[in-house]
Amino acid sequence: MSLREKLQTIQNESNDDIVMMAPPPVRIGIASSEVKMRIHQKMLDRVDLAALDALPTERLKQEVATLVERLIAEEAMVMNEVERRTLVRDVQYEMLGLGPLELLLADASISDILVNGHRQVFVERGGRLEAVDVKFSDDKHLMRIIDKIVSRIGRRIDESSPMVDARLQDGSRVNAIIPPLALDGPILSIRRFSAVPLGMNDLVDRYKSLTAPMAELLEGLIRAKVNLLVSGGTGSGKTTLLNILSGYIPHAERVVTIEDAAELQLQQPHVVRLETRPPNIEGRGEVTQRALLVNALRMRPDRIIVGEVRGAEAVDMLQAMNTGHEGSMTTIHANSPRDALARVENMIGMAGFNLPQRAVRQQIASAITVIVQVSRLADGRRKMVSMQELTGMESETITLQEIFSYKQSGIDADGKVTGYFAASGVRPKFMERLRAFGVTVSDTLFDPTQRYL
Repeated sequence: MSLREKLQTIQNESNDDIVMMAPPPVRIGIASSEVKMRIHQKMLDRVDLAALDALPTERLKQEVATLVERLIAEEAMVMNEVERRTLVRDVQYEMLGLGPLELLLADASISDILVNGHRQVFVERGGRLEAVDVKFSDDKHLMRIIDKIVSRIGRRIDESSPMVDARLQDGSRVNAIIPPLALDGPILSIRRFSAVPLGMNDLVDRYKSLTAPMAELLEGLIRAKVNLLVSGGTGSGKTTLLNILSGYIPHAERVVTIEDAAELQLQQPHVVRLETRPPNIEGRGEVTQRALLVNALRMRPDRIIVGEVRGAEAVDMLQAMNTGHEGSMTTIHANSPRDALARVENMIGMAGFNLPQRAVRQQIASAITVIVQVSRLADGRRKMVSMQELTGMESETITLQEIFSYKQSGIDADGKVTGYFAASGVRPKFMERLRAFGVTVSDTLFDPTQRYL
């Protein structure tokens, strides 16, 4: 067990006690921050980190606490028990954790952490942004935290390479950009991922993102190996939904995932995870999603899941869907199902293929069967606002028919969006495929008179 893991275990054991004893969060003043940084620096001067790494967890806990207590005595600081224990924890965070961010990362209700320079930190809770009273000492302090994050995965960030995508040990996605590109100091964005992945029941019962009939139909589509595209804007829940849908894939199948930054948390036993690699400082060594997708076709996958299609790899993804890898899925940034199709068409053009427009659209129509549109509403809640089936071509146009949709009716006095889910009444063509795979879905699911809040 590494020293980082040992301290994380200590933090997990002590966090509950500290939270129970501590009063409601108060603003950390400059003086207390200076004290913490001064003690941190003295510990770095006195402690042999390599020697600490060899200690068992309990011994390490005692040694860190003892050293901090000794330095408190040397500084002649007057503190109560809660303040002392909090200081021990904070110094542990500074030494081997992510400093002020650790408390935010421990809060399961936070989905995004946005650091706008060392003085300003925002978080997203329940779909809404709010400022938190967490600050860094200065830009150098923030840069040290960013360096810790990126160095763990072999990346670097400096003036010659001022942007980086990385991830934390728990899979959370991190983006950092520093001066000279960021004018007001280093900027850090963390997209959180739950240690316990959400399930379909959470979306249906807890978040009301879709209805039970819609969830039942989605499960049937995955089991029947129907090719599916999840479309939506930034932060609309595309990856979360894709991850939940992947949970319906039978455990006997071999699944290959391809992502820019590993976010999917598949629970199947036979999963191969691939991740792209950016170019090095010399501009060499880049491995794109398209290269990984071409290689994945040689790995005998039953299904291929691309975290997000955004470029020339769209061609290879469609070919995979059309050549035996049925049940493959991906996400795309788009504001509507029709817009998603247009974007896929444009991506094929980016690959350099000089194909007639009709041929491109025929390829899309034969590869993708269902588009699921998710959206983040004005009140921050995520909804599956449309499910549409591709039914083929009419002249030069890909034809779509809507199966389910969310109808927004207004906004109530509390600022929450009001509306309801309803079926269009159309019986989809893929029902024959579902029956062929032994998936039973009642025709009452498509009753347009049924409305669900």
